[in-house]
Amino acid sequence: MGTTHSWTFDAPSGVYKNHELSADIRMAAIANTKFMQFVSTESGSGKKRGESVTITRVSNVDVPADDRLVENQRMSEDQFALSTQAIEVDERGRAIPYSSLSVDLAHFDLENAIQRKLRDQLSLRLDISASAAFKEGRIKAVPDGTASLNISTNGAAGASATANLNVYHVEQLRDYMYSTLTIAPYDGDNYVCVANTKALRGIKRDPNWEKWKTYADAEAKFNSEVGKIESVRFVESNNNMALSAALGTNSVLGEAVFFGADPVAMATVIDPELRAKESDDYGRSKGVAWYGVYGFGQIWYDSANPVRPESST
Repeated sequence: MGTTHSWTFDAPSGVYKNHELSADIRMAAIANTKFMQFVSTESGSGKKRGESVTITRVSNVDVPADDRLVENQRMSEDQFALSTQAIEVDERGRAIPYSSLSVDLAHFDLENAIQRKLRDQLSLRLDISASAAFKEGRIKAVPDGTASLNISTNGAAGASATANLNVYHVEQLRDYMYSTLTIAPYDGDNYVCVANTKALRGIKRDPNWEKWKTYADAEAKFNSEVGKIESVRFVESNNNMALSAALGTNSVLGEAVFFGADPVAMATVIDPELRAKESDDYGRSKGVAWYGVYGFGQIWYDSANPVRPESST
C-alpha cells in the first residue's frame, strides 16, 4: 500500500504547493452595484484645494399672490438667496499583501486574481458610500400599513414599518415628490427609485401591480422586472450593505431611495485606483491596494433650502 498523499500550505488559506489542480480558477460572485451611475462628479474638487469642496446653491424666489403694479408706486422686490453645502473628502483604501514565493509557486496568475478581487471590493465600497449619501435626506417615508405611509422631515423615521413597499406607497411618494416638494425629475418626466430586491418583491406581490402588468407588460413577471410605475423608474439592487433587506417590524421592509434631479455629487482629490506596493525585503514582499481621496454628499439634503429638494427613503 502506498503512502498517503497530502496537501501542503504555505499559509493557513494560501497557495497550494501541489499543482494537481483544475486549470479553471473560480472567482466568487459579488453583489451588483447601482448607485454610482446616478452620482455626478463635482468639478470644483481636486488637488491643492483643501479637505472639502463647497457647493453654492440658488434658492427659489417666492412667487407673489398678485403681480400687478400700481402707477406711481415702486415695484415690489423679492429676495435672491444663496446657500452652500460642503462635501468632505477622506483617504480611502484597502490592500492585499502576498509574497514573491506565492507568485513563483502558483499555477495561475496570482497578481491578476488579486487585482480583480480588489476591483470588485472597490466597486462595492463605492456603491455603499454613494448609497449612504443618498440616504442622508431629511425626508423619510415608512410604510406603516399596506395602505398608509408615514412621512417625516427631520431626518429620522417617524414609525416602524409594518408592511413592505407596494403600488399604493409608490403612488403616494410620486405625488409627494411632484406636488408637495416639486422635485425636478431625474430624466425627462421620470423619477428614479433604487430599491433592495426585497422591496421590489413587495411590489411584485401586489395584486394591483400583477393585474396592471398583465395587460400593460405581460413579460414583466416573466423577466422579474418592475420597470416604471407612476413616472418612477425602478432599479434593483442586491447589495444588502447598500440597501437593507431587514428593516421594520420583523424585518418586513426592504430599503429603497426615491430621488429626482441632481441628487448626489462626488468630490475627488485622487480618483480611486490600483497601486502596487513598493518592493520590500529584496523583492520578496509584494502587495496591491486600491487607494483614493474622495467623498460623497447629497446636494439638497437640508429641507430648509429646497429648490430641488432632497431624496426620500
